[in-house]
Amino acid sequence: MGTIIISARQSKGINVMNTLKKCAWALASADMEHYHDHEWGVPVHDDRLLFELLILEGAQAGLSWSTILHKRDGYRTAFDHFDANKIAVYDDCKINALMANPAIVRNQLKISATISNARAFLKIQQEFGCFDAYIWHFVAHKPLHNNWGVAAEIPAATPTSELMGKDLKKRGFKFVGSTICYAYMQATGMVNDHTTDCYRHAEIKTHY
Repeated sequence: MGTIIISARQSKGINVMNTLKKCAWALASADMEHYHDHEWGVPVHDDRLLFELLILEGAQAGLSWSTILHKRDGYRTAFDHFDANKIAVYDDCKINALMANPAIVRNQLKISATISNARAFLKIQQEFGCFDAYIWHFVAHKPLHNNWGVAAEIPAATPTSELMGKDLKKRGFKFVGSTICYAYMQATGMVNDHTTDCYRHAEIKTHY
């Protein structure tokens, strides 16, 4: 995947002239494009959003990100807007209700992992004061700005994401392998993996 130029597009029902180059994956749908243009690669320091993205990246395992993004609002409603304190005390009745909810991916392992991850998340908050302080220490609290010319150069995992995954697993997290962790790093702006000819690469590098 590289980047391409769009001369005109239909975006959320509005015809918008757009001559900006952007990552090709962003053009799969209006939702994907909006996510690319406004969220992907922007540093996140809000604990609730950090938790949300970690759960969604885990939910993506074996699926496409577009599938999860399409269900994002459903996840927010189903999981109490990713309030870890509420999720940590979900019981069997709640799990059964989630398994019957078509607005999310109805995978019992992933649902159970979300609950155990909420509990592990709360323990980290207690230990470090906030999850942000813990998770960002893997990149020394600074975004890493990569300079990939084409998407094919972007790795699926790195030694840092491997280290992150191992530490999260040690702390009780599930669905946090090195590939999921690297996707999480990209999503939360720990790394800027927009290709250099994508307009967002320079924007994020300049502002963050």
